[in-house]
Amino acid sequence: MADRYDLVIVGGGPAGLTAAIYGARARMKTLLIEKGRTGGQAASTEEVENYPGAGRTTGPALMQQFRAHAESLGATIVRADVAALELDRPIKTIRTRKGDEYEARAVILAPGAEPRMLGVKGEGRFRGKGVSYCATCDADFYTDLDVVVVGNGDAAVEEAIYLTKFASSVTLICIHPEGTMDANKAAQERLFATPKIKVIWQSVVEEIQGDEIVTGVLLRNLATGEQTVLPCDGVFIFVGTVPRTEFLKGTGVELDGRGYIIADPDTMATSIDGVYVAGDARRKWLRQIVTAAADGAIAACAAEKFLAEEEQVNRDLLEPEEPVLAVFWSPAVPLSIEVLRQAEQVVAGLGGQMRLARIDCYKSARTANRLGVSDVPAIMLFHKGIPLATLTEDFNHLAEWVEGHIPART
Repeated sequence: MADRYDLVIVGGGPAGLTAAIYGARARMKTLLIEKGRTGGQAASTEEVENYPGAGRTTGPALMQQFRAHAESLGATIVRADVAALELDRPIKTIRTRKGDEYEARAVILAPGAEPRMLGVKGEGRFRGKGVSYCATCDADFYTDLDVVVVGNGDAAVEEAIYLTKFASSVTLICIHPEGTMDANKAAQERLFATPKIKVIWQSVVEEIQGDEIVTGVLLRNLATGEQTVLPCDGVFIFVGTVPRTEFLKGTGVELDGRGYIIADPDTMATSIDGVYVAGDARRKWLRQIVTAAADGAIAACAAEKFLAEEEQVNRDLLEPEEPVLAVFWSPAVPLSIEVLRQAEQVVAGLGGQMRLARIDCYKSARTANRLGVSDVPAIMLFHKGIPLATLTEDFNHLAEWVEGHIPART
């Protein structure tokens, strides 16, 4: 029998770990599944200096703090590779490649992204033999050697600076004209102040060359078209990311043309009820540790609210054997407060033959939308989970309306 959780999180980067912190703190039974070491790409970033309150730290150290925090609150973390998901049911099923199976009432997808390849000749051949996508992982292999960094965003600049602790020289290949980079200004200032780093502007790598290992790169100047060979011992590539969402195809989760998960930016809700997304796999503008953490917090809170509303619907509307008079009201609509008072009097007058359910549409907008209620006040009559009638006006004759629609006692 599969283990059942309130919340299962797929992915253990900063987004998934933050979701686990918030989920466990909300007293949800929370499981996080991560196929590698927890921390995701953040765990392979040596220098982190823009996470609020942390000062200058390392990615591995910060992610270890995230994990310890989640586990201290009761979250369970397991290492496994998710092979299949069934998400379009009230109880979702997650299966791993080892054959383990988990059930969840809500799921947060935080699979992250992986480095994008350049797609040039020699890249695949020399991967692991001079071509790398992780300075933290491989920098020490290039002690006192000459390396090239391809890219000009935050990751490329930060990793180029880190590589100077090991390499004899670091040459950064920037696609833009001189003085133009995509990295933040603070990172650029540090880059230009680092003597070991040289920038080659308005150029691209055409080929990675070598025999058994990398010996150089063929560059092309975009302004002149001139090609030159730059000797080097290693190439570090930081040109963006690709979402790890292949395993979601066929699950019903909506993806954009690039494979990123489409979600409501306010709640992180995906196209499937009870399924949320957080982190770099989500379609968004900024991908940083702090935004991943924000996504995780929002997704977990939205999942908690979803589960609470589901419990209310089941408890108050669908499970009772006797008829239920559901009043959809809002404290911001004075008429709805008066209608709620009338409904309370009608139900009290029936001497236990009917239950009253109060649905606050300010707090439970999703429940109202799910039941087709767009305006308040509104009243619905349920019997054994089936909606029998709806009243949206003429509330002065509520008692007569209820009498005309209440099922006959058997």
